[in-house]
Parts: sequence; C-alpha cells; structure tokens
Amino acid sequence: MKISNFGYYWLDTWVLANVVQLATQEFCTRFLTRTNDPCGRQYDQMTQAARSAPANIAEGNSRHSTSKETEMRLTDVARASLAELANDYVNWLMHLERVPWSVSSAEYLEVSRTTLDRPMYKDDVQHNSSIHILAQKHKFDKWFKSGDSVIVANCILILCNRLIMMLGKQIENQLATFRNEGGFTEALTAERIAAKAEKSIASGAPECPVCGKPMIKRMARKGINSGKEFWSCSGYPECNGTRRI
Repeated sequence: MKISNFGYYWLDTWVLANVVQLATQEFCTRFLTRTNDPCGRQYDQMTQAARSAPANIAEGNSRHSTSKETEMRLTDVARASLAELANDYVNWLMHLERVPWSVSSAEYLEVSRTTLDRPMYKDDVQHNSSIHILAQKHKFDKWFKSGDSVIVANCILILCNRLIMMLGKQIENQLATFRNEGGFTEALTAERIAAKAEKSIASGAPECPVCGKPMIKRMARKGINSGKEFWSCSGYPECNGTRRI
C-alpha cells in the first residue's frame, strides 16, 4: 500500500487516541467485574467511546481532499467521544470517593510532562505505526500497570483532556484551511455554477438587475412559487438578484 493512503497515521492526535483506546481496553478488562458492571454496559460504553476517537480521526482525515466540512465534523465527533470517556473516568473516581488529581499535584505534572515521539515511518506503514503506538503507550506503563484503578484512571483522564485540547486546535486549523481554500465539494459547486453561467450567457440570459452578473435558471423549492422556474443571479448567495421568467 502507498504511504499516501495513510495520512492520518502521522497525526499526533491519531497516535494518542490509539494509546487512550488501548489503555481503556486494559482498564475495563482489569477493573470492571460482574459485581460493579453486571450487564457489561459500562464496559461497552467506555470501550466504544475510546474506539470512536481514532476511528473518526482516521475517517475525517481520509475525507480531507473531498470534503473539509465532513473532516471537521468527524474530528469533532472524536472530540465529543473523548469528553464522554473522560466523564466516565471522573465518575469512576468519584464512585470510589476519590477525585481527579489537581493540576498542581506532582502526579499530574509528571504525566503531563511525558511527551510522545513524532512518527518516523518510511515503508510498511501499518507495521511500523503499530510499533510506534505501542512504544508511546509504554511511556505511561508506570501508571497504566498500577494495581490501583485510581492511578490508572487519573492517568488516562489526563491523556483524554490533553487529546481533547489537541483536537480543538486541529479543528481550528481545519476551519482556517476551509475558509482559505474551501473543499472538493465546494469546488464542484462553484464549477457547476460557473458552467451554468457560461451557458446562460451563450443563450442570451438577462443580466442581474442588482450586480450585472449573468443570471441562471433556478426552480423555486418552497412558497407560492414552488416548482416554478425563475432567473437568479449567478453570484448567489452573495447577491440575491432575481427576475421573473
């Protein structure tokens, strides 16, 4: 497979999301039992929320060239799933009459200062990325391997919050790119409107009474004129000029 097919494998957010998913799967396997989760609903909810993050980051990035709007929406879904997962860990701690570590505590600062290495893949991307993700996960083994669920939950909670902030910045960058460049879907719409405008000019269509641009035929979708054709400015929605046919 070509490297270009795996753009999301280089995203720090995708790597960290996989670390969170693996850690959550281990947490649920180790600490959720028939006593505290008799129907397995908590296990399912937490593991599915953890899975949603890397899955939606990957799918969103794969749609980068076709629809930036879809890319942003899926990235936001990943962020929302992580917020849900973070709340589950907070609830776990409070259920045990404990609270999340303070941001000024030594434990919180030590986890926060543990950073990830940047991906350095060449060939065999899936193989090498899996090695990379596991290596990043092992950086947190001091907390992940603890027999105390409070320590494990606090560590994963910190990583969830870190990832939520990273995805927020990723969405801001996606929005800036969308504002400057638009997307594939938006480009197709512009091309279609331009083609209609050229066709209208060739067929002697009138000029817009507001801005002077060539007009194109459209069909009213609602109101008393629903189903009837009318002349609409090719510059819509920037210009709302219309004429009757």
